[in-house]
Amino acid sequence: SHFNHLYCLEFKYDEVGLEWLHSDFRDKKSCQDCHMPAVVGEIPITSVLGEPREGMSRHVFIGGNFFMLRMLNRYRTDLAVAALPQEMDASAARTIAHLQSEAAEIAIDRVEHLGARLEAEISIKNLGGHKLPTAYPSRRVWLHVLVRQKNNKVVFESGAINEQGRIHGNDNDSSEARYEPHYTEINSADQVQIYESIMADQSGMPTTGLLSAVRFVKDNRLLPRGFNKATADEDIAVRGGAVQDHDFNGGDRVLYSVALGDAEGPFQVEAELWYQPISYRWASNLREYKAAETERFVKYFDSMSSASAVILARAEVVK
Repeated sequence: SHFNHLYCLEFKYDEVGLEWLHSDFRDKKSCQDCHMPAVVGEIPITSVLGEPREGMSRHVFIGGNFFMLRMLNRYRTDLAVAALPQEMDASAARTIAHLQSEAAEIAIDRVEHLGARLEAEISIKNLGGHKLPTAYPSRRVWLHVLVRQKNNKVVFESGAINEQGRIHGNDNDSSEARYEPHYTEINSADQVQIYESIMADQSGMPTTGLLSAVRFVKDNRLLPRGFNKATADEDIAVRGGAVQDHDFNGGDRVLYSVALGDAEGPFQVEAELWYQPISYRWASNLREYKAAETERFVKYFDSMSSASAVILARAEVVK
């Protein structure tokens, strides 16, 4: 099938395949192991007179774009979707469950109260065999971090998402001419760690246009285990500040340094890793195109933007 061809182990010139080949997964786990999980025990290969066999895979084709599945289902009449509503719901639910169990882990490794500041070290691990997020560059993963004082009042927050699908503090959501850099330390609420790929045109301006893009100016998507960024092929290279970040290797570690002012402890640190298949800028840039297809898509996105992202992993510490 086309899907098997797309994910076959010999399909080396696909970006995802190159990422997989440059990781420890190439000798341990195939693409099908995750995206077409094997059935335990014997199962008939056809519904009519099927002979039970072992080692068969489920053709669920789990990917990462739960948002488009829900959009197709919600506007099924406009888009002439043939699949049943419950089938689309089930597919979106499987996708989210897979993401939340197989994509990443997050941990708060250290929390210290140092005079007028609180320091927290947060680490993320990519559990997959390719970059996170991978595939189409509209996808992004980011850290949402809160610090609360003893009365539950928020002292600090970085990476909150609003109803429009915009991340507070993200330069790219505020202006199409800018983008958020990669951080090793965050000490302000208008800084946010976003794992993403940012394309630029010939003039160096960020773009979401595939035909106008000539290079990546940022690619700090979380690397799979065993990925050596120093020897990676140009097609899958790390770009931007993450190149010099020694903690960025098979995951990442970020230091949060928070000014406490007159806040009183104990302090509760909450860290969440969020994922959005279609980021705000990618949808918003379509507004300038006066065509029925783009206008319809933007209308759909706006109606569903409050549910355009999900939490992949979460951790909490009280100090």
